[in-house]
Amino acid sequence: MDLSHLLQLHTKKLSLARQIKLIQLMNNLFTSGFHIGETIDFLEHSGLTEKQFTSQMRRGLLRGKSLSGILDDLKFSGDVVTQLSLAESHGNIELTLGLVEQNLTRVLNIRKKLIQVATYPLILLVFLAFIMLGLKNYLLPQLEENSSLAVKIIQNLPLLFLSSILISVIFFLICKLYFRKKTALENMRVLVKLPIIGSFVQLYLTAYFSREWGNLLAQAVDLRQICFIMQEQKSRIFKEFGLDLLYSLDSGKKFEEALRVHPIFTKELSLIVEYGELKSKLGQELIVFSEETWSRFFERIERAMQLIQPLVFLIVAVLIILIYVAMLLPIYNNMGSIM
Repeated sequence: MDLSHLLQLHTKKLSLARQIKLIQLMNNLFTSGFHIGETIDFLEHSGLTEKQFTSQMRRGLLRGKSLSGILDDLKFSGDVVTQLSLAESHGNIELTLGLVEQNLTRVLNIRKKLIQVATYPLILLVFLAFIMLGLKNYLLPQLEENSSLAVKIIQNLPLLFLSSILISVIFFLICKLYFRKKTALENMRVLVKLPIIGSFVQLYLTAYFSREWGNLLAQAVDLRQICFIMQEQKSRIFKEFGLDLLYSLDSGKKFEEALRVHPIFTKELSLIVEYGELKSKLGQELIVFSEETWSRFFERIERAMQLIQPLVFLIVAVLIILIYVAMLLPIYNNMGSIM
C-alpha cells in the first residue's frame, strides 16, 4: 500500500455543509472559466477549504484523476460521484454541479428540520423517563397490591424499552446481512414493495436515473453507449441496471418496454420515454420530468417529517396519562374501600 493511499484512508470526511460550500465554489470557478488545476490552486491560496482537503485534491490531480475521482477521494457519496462521472461523459459539468449543490442543500435543510422537530419531544421523553424511574423506585413499591394496567406498564417499562431496542438491533443486523448477499438491483426491488418507504425509494430512483439519462441523450449519446457508460460508474445500482438494460435491448425490447417491467421506477417514466421518442426530444423530456420528480420526492419527505412531531407528542401524552393513572387509581381504590 503506497503513501498516497494511506493518506486517503486517513482523510476526514467533509461535513454536508462543507460539501455544499465546496461544490458551490467549484461551480462558480468552472463557470468563470477556471479548469480543475486552477480551481485547486485558488482553493489552496484562498483558505476557503481546509488544507488537508486541498492537499488531497492536489494529490488526486497529480495522479491523473478526474473531478469525480477527486471528490471520491474526499469521500463524497457514491451518488454525487456517479453524477459527476456521467457529467464528464456528456460535458455538462457546471449544470451538474449546480444540481448536486441544490440536492445537497435540500438534504441539509431536511436534516436541520428533523433535528428541530425531534429535539423538544425527545427532551420531554427523557424528562418523563426520569419521572417514571422515580415512580418505579419510590411510589410503586408502596402500591404493590394494586394490579392496574398502568402500574404494570410503568413497572415493566425499562424492560420493554430495552427489549424493543434489542429487537430493533437484531432486526437491523438481519436486514443488513440479507441485503449484503443480494445485488443492488434485487435490494431495490424489495425496498419498493415495502409500505411507506417504497414510494420514496421509487421516486428517488426515477428522478436520479431520468436526470442522468436525459443529460446523456440530450448530448446525442447512443442508448447502447449509455449502457456501457452506466456499467463503468461507482454506483452499484447504476452499474447493475446498465447491464440489465443492455441485455433487454439486445433481446429486442424497446427502451420503454425495458423500463415498464421494472418496479423500481414509477409508471410515468416509461410513458415519458415513449412520448419523448415519438417527438424525438427524449433527452429534454427526461430532464423536465426528473425536475418534477425531484420536487415530488422532497415535498413528500417534508410532509412525512411534519408527522414525526405529532407522533412523538402522542407517545409523550400516553406516558403522561399512564403516570397519572398509576398515581390516582390507588388513591381512588383506597377511598372506595374507606367508603
